[in-house]
Amino acid sequence: MPIVAGCLAAYGIDPDAISHLQPLKSGRKTSLSVLNSAPEVAVKEDVETGTHINPSLKELLYNPTYETMFAPEFGPVNPFKTQQMAAPRNMLSGYAEPAHVNDFMFEQQRRTFSTFGYALDPSVDSSQVSSSSYIGAVEEAEKKKGLTVFESGLKKEKRKRVKGGDASEIDSFLGPWAKYQDEKNVAKPSEEEQKELDEITAKRQKRGKNEEEAFAEEKTILHVKDVYDYQDRSYLHVPQDVGINLCSAEIPDKCYLPKKQLHVWTGHTKGVSAIQLFPGSGHLLLSCSMDCKIKLWEVYSDRRCLRTFIGHSKAVRDICFNNAGTQFLSAGYDRYLKLWDSETGQCISRFTNRKVPYCVKFNPDEDKQNLFVAGMSDKKIVQWDIRSGEVVQEYDRHLGAVNTITFVDENRRFVSTSDDKSLRVWEWDIPVDFKYIVEPSMHSMPAVTLSPSGKWLACQSMDNQILIFGAQNRFRLNKKKVFKGHMVAGYACQVDFSPDMSYVVSGDADGKLNIWDWKTTKLYHRIKAHDKVCISALWHPHETSKVITCGWDGQIKLWD
Repeated sequence: MPIVAGCLAAYGIDPDAISHLQPLKSGRKTSLSVLNSAPEVAVKEDVETGTHINPSLKELLYNPTYETMFAPEFGPVNPFKTQQMAAPRNMLSGYAEPAHVNDFMFEQQRRTFSTFGYALDPSVDSSQVSSSSYIGAVEEAEKKKGLTVFESGLKKEKRKRVKGGDASEIDSFLGPWAKYQDEKNVAKPSEEEQKELDEITAKRQKRGKNEEEAFAEEKTILHVKDVYDYQDRSYLHVPQDVGINLCSAEIPDKCYLPKKQLHVWTGHTKGVSAIQLFPGSGHLLLSCSMDCKIKLWEVYSDRRCLRTFIGHSKAVRDICFNNAGTQFLSAGYDRYLKLWDSETGQCISRFTNRKVPYCVKFNPDEDKQNLFVAGMSDKKIVQWDIRSGEVVQEYDRHLGAVNTITFVDENRRFVSTSDDKSLRVWEWDIPVDFKYIVEPSMHSMPAVTLSPSGKWLACQSMDNQILIFGAQNRFRLNKKKVFKGHMVAGYACQVDFSPDMSYVVSGDADGKLNIWDWKTTKLYHRIKAHDKVCISALWHPHETSKVITCGWDGQIKLWD
């Protein structure tokens, strides 16, 4: 053992440091030295002598001692906080003390302030009222001794009436209708007031004249080089080389859901309000917009803009082709209806009755192509004759602005809807409605479309539904066919059917194109078509899956 100790000493190692590694010897007790490898750390309880209270607390769930309650805030102070920032606050602008004012007292002081111009200062104790306790007209408060409107004691003198004579004398007896004694019958304006009135009336008369005379000059812009081709055919001629027979009367056997965007027609600078396909063939598309312009587009080949018609001074609301497509009508917010030549772009005639036309329709009968009807803002449906330019009939039964006119029953009748939430059916040329449909649950229906079979009317209702009415004889609501799932309240989004009657399409307020199955009324498909409201959707009459939409983003899109 001494040898081992001597060796350890030579290496500079204390023998006691490894004494615990050596075997125990009998008869001799060795003590193990305590090894403490952890550093000395102050315990939390030794440092923190008491519990700390969060200064932002409003309520304590125990009774703290005085020392704990009023101990200085624990932790370092932020040197960058200003005195204003460090001050206690319970709202963004500072500290507001809660105060309670009786409803009666508040109303009393408010009325006193609005009547006399003074009121008690709410921040001053009301038990110690002095001249400094008032705000507003303090001098008035001192005069009236701080009386409120309920205490002022000012009695109104009752106006005396002229005595009405004896009741037995019928001519001289006035009774309770007698005038007041101080009543003046004629109030003449002063000279200055008279001058002002004269100026205002002169301005109004001028404005009225301008409105009467101001219709925008009509002009047209042709966007293609040649109107006529080598066979002297204009763009109105139906093309034969588009891979589909546009002249056939046959309906496609089976229609399919459109999936992708084929083309975008851009040219309108504001929202497009209505679109219509060329009657029969659908090879041209007519659109009217809030930029006061009407444009004619190609649906096939290069899909160019062919012609722009300029002639309305305000937004154009509706358009309608005649049966041949050679002419069309436009209705604008400038209160004018205009008849245009589709081929030359010339404005043939203009019609107005000083009211805003909301919708316009040609009579679809071949022998009545000189007549058209327009739904007006003054609740009337007005019928014009193109040849004379005069109103020949007025249908005046609606109680609100007329939104739609739809011809049914082989054009012998037409259906109109209005802001009065009703649906009326009229015989042509008879100004009394023979059918009036109104229910307490009905909403306004600002867009109506007749089905290709002529049996059903699809009505866009303002309660986010498309309702189906029978279009033959009884005009009953078909309760089994209600199309839901789109958000359309507030917008007249046009509805349409697929040619084979298997689908119903409509735009909505979110700019989506919605497609329902006609038989099951299930919402099959939704396409994000436009950035703003998708106001109209048309299914091409000769195509199995081509749908044209327009929206308030100024674009017209073709889907397939």
